[in-house]
Amino acid sequence: MKKVEDQILIIFGASGDLTKRKLIPALFELYKQNLLPNKFAVLGASRSALSDDEFRSRADEFIPNDEKREEFKKLLFYQSVQNNEADDFIPLKERLDEISGALEIEQNYVFYLSTPPSLYPVIPKMLCQNGLSKSENNFRRLIVEKPFGTDLKSAKELNKQLLNYFEEEQIYRIDHYLGKETVQNMLVTRFSNGIFEPLWNRRYIERVEITSAESLGVEGRGGYYESSGALRDMLQNHLLQVAGFVAMEPPVVVEADAIRNETLKVFQSLRPIKENEVSRYVIRGQYTASTIGGKKVAGYREEPGVDKLSRTETFVSLKFFIDNWRWAGVPFYIRTGKKLPTRVTEIVIHFRKVPHHLFGNASSDSNNQLIIRIQPDEGILLKFGMKTPGAGFKVQTVNMDFHYSDLADKKVPAAYERLLLDCMQGDATLYSRGDAVEAAWEFVQPIINAWETNPEIPIYGYPAGSWGPEESAKLIVNGDWRYPCKNLHNDGLYCEL
Repeated sequence: MKKVEDQILIIFGASGDLTKRKLIPALFELYKQNLLPNKFAVLGASRSALSDDEFRSRADEFIPNDEKREEFKKLLFYQSVQNNEADDFIPLKERLDEISGALEIEQNYVFYLSTPPSLYPVIPKMLCQNGLSKSENNFRRLIVEKPFGTDLKSAKELNKQLLNYFEEEQIYRIDHYLGKETVQNMLVTRFSNGIFEPLWNRRYIERVEITSAESLGVEGRGGYYESSGALRDMLQNHLLQVAGFVAMEPPVVVEADAIRNETLKVFQSLRPIKENEVSRYVIRGQYTASTIGGKKVAGYREEPGVDKLSRTETFVSLKFFIDNWRWAGVPFYIRTGKKLPTRVTEIVIHFRKVPHHLFGNASSDSNNQLIIRIQPDEGILLKFGMKTPGAGFKVQTVNMDFHYSDLADKKVPAAYERLLLDCMQGDATLYSRGDAVEAAWEFVQPIINAWETNPEIPIYGYPAGSWGPEESAKLIVNGDWRYPCKNLHNDGLYCEL
């Protein structure tokens, strides 16, 4: 792996939850693995008035007690910044000059917006007005967290505003799902194996399922979730991007624009769902009060901060088609929800059954499945038919699996570790490009419109701890959803929830 150029990472919203839980721990892991630049610093920036020492002391709360912790904390600095006018950023610029000079770090800057979305267009504007967005001699990059807009109009407007201050190649729209090792491994599974890629098309694949289930509810974030919902929170960004990886054509080279060009083509090939078709192709649900493991669980409308008559979806399932040569006629299904039986994210490739049922009726022949588990128990599982020992030809389904945990000498990097390192290296492969973000919003916008304008479209209740509304099963004409367990190992023999 190439060594990263010397640089300073500036985190706006440094006193926030994301910085504590994800960003600083990820940087610490990169530091322990000697993957950070030789000369590197982190400058935290937010409204709170803190000294460098106070910021470093706070880091003790979320950095493991490790022999390298104190050494790493010397890389952390802090600058209080207001966001009212351009001059508020002068102290930030002066502090960057000071750190750069004192530590002899090149003035390469990565700006990370870990802030409320309302500041996404504000901070880049102020950086630009202070001459921090561009440099002839040094790189300047901008990482933008989700949500990237709340609908097609706002996403287009945000793209337009950002491009006033930064070039497209400087902007890194982060999607932590694409940073997961198993999502990336999907490309290797497809394009480096002669046994998979020839079968990866409408001739051999019956349908594709993508499931992202959470066993938790909104966990005190009811106020935020009311303005989001499952469609915006998970499906429009994370899961459509995963679908893009599943369905894309082979890129010419393993390089950012080549890969992102192919995922964009997938989004451009999505068959539009018209507003009057939404109830046929999309099911939404909301979890209701239930009993799980002997304990009473509140329904979504009983959560703090949630409207008692809320119609915000905590579950959504979607059937769609990709109208191109490879996937014509193959249905794709996505479902995601809260308060489901277990936490799991996986892709299931259902292969077509054999054309002639040699060993009995159709149900006795194996419906081969390739399951790519993104989390937890990361790995790949292939299901196929084998003869049961004894007389006759009774067929049973058996498993062949690979687990990342089997690579005992290899550490599976966390998503933010990989994505931060990629941005430091200038590799945008796993970041979303502006045109792809807009294309994804264009696909889901009719769904949003239909839900907002047609009160007759139902929102189905489902008991907390179940697999969502019963109506979701009706989306799949021939077959049913796969109901995954927490464990991928020994799948089919026992189920751990």
